[in-house]
Amino acid sequence: MAMNIKPLADRVVIQPNSPEEKTSSGIYIPDTAKEKQLEGKVMAVGKGLPDFPMTLKKGDKVLFGKFSGTEISIDGVDYLIMKESDVLAII
Repeated sequence: MAMNIKPLADRVVIQPNSPEEKTSSGIYIPDTAKEKQLEGKVMAVGKGLPDFPMTLKKGDKVLFGKFSGTEISIDGVDYLIMKESDVLAII
């Protein structure tokens, strides 16, 4: 599916991994107990700032902070838009 959003400056669009549906022992986790995912895949990147080129590229798997980014939904798919500096690591 083509990404119809282009982040500006030093922002990236990340698709968070889906929350775990059940534990390793097979117990199903209710929606109220699921933790927000802190991992995701970079779907689009901005051009960067004049003095700070972008380090991330499309397809990178990353870790980000628990309260990082702005949640958006496009065609029923949830994404986060955040500054590259809010990304903690490439995994």
